[in-house]
Amino acid sequence: VYANVSSLAAMDKWGPWKEMEHNMTAQMSGSPDGQVGAISHWKSDESEGEQELKELVPNKSVRTELRFLTPWPATNVGTFDIEEKGDSAKVTWGIQGQNDFIGRVMGVFMNMDEMVGPMFEKGLSNLKDLTEKEAAVLKAEQDRMVDGFEIGISDRPAIAYYGTRKTVKWSELEAFFGKNFGAAFGAAKAAGVEPGTPSGVFFDWNEKDKTADLLAGVPVPTDSKEKLKGMTWYETPASKAYTIDYYGSYEGTGKAHEAMDKKLKADGVEMNTNVVEEYVTDPSAEPDTSKWLTKVVYLVK
Repeated sequence: VYANVSSLAAMDKWGPWKEMEHNMTAQMSGSPDGQVGAISHWKSDESEGEQELKELVPNKSVRTELRFLTPWPATNVGTFDIEEKGDSAKVTWGIQGQNDFIGRVMGVFMNMDEMVGPMFEKGLSNLKDLTEKEAAVLKAEQDRMVDGFEIGISDRPAIAYYGTRKTVKWSELEAFFGKNFGAAFGAAKAAGVEPGTPSGVFFDWNEKDKTADLLAGVPVPTDSKEKLKGMTWYETPASKAYTIDYYGSYEGTGKAHEAMDKKLKADGVEMNTNVVEEYVTDPSAEPDTSKWLTKVVYLVK
């Protein structure tokens, strides 16, 4: 809430005046927006003036100075007060100023609340809608973050892989990948099939024996099975997938898997057949390990 009442640009998103005035333009000056001294100068067919941020108390109150140039000169104070209400906030929006003689005479015949009340109510309704939508987006983003990793969720089509499947000791994985990625890539090319990103398709990860049942190979078109002989052809099923883009050396991918495990438990979902690691970056072309991208994909039910 405070972010949307302490920024002049944010006020333009929910303020009701754009619906009331025509051909309105605004220009910022002074301090950066969101800081005391920031100024927004507006001009429309109906009025011209500027609003300046004068006092900011984070999450509690905002004071602005409204300086109208047309249709008549006037200077007023805009007030926003925020009161926390547990899981919500109460916002009180007001305007304060001194009436001159003419203004006091006009006040006898006009009800100010009836004149400006509907505009304020419209603005507060807009503020409520905007803030709650932004909060929902922020919560969704926060829910995707686990231990510093952003976890994406999507529908993943069936993908075919061609390579060598074997149960391998953890200590021999690097050598196994190095040997079989090249073999699968070359065999696919020789058969006239265009291979994709080198990948490890995991069927089992045995903590007790420190072994992994996996296929080291490349993704290939799903209709290429008859062309590819001599190695294992395997198709991961179409499934919902949880994905992490991990950047760093391969030794550090364990942290991504730990974060993924926490997310799956938090969401109450079960694995669906495979875990896939896609080794997007070619280490021979990029010496900086911090730039190596490994896509960690968990197929879930």
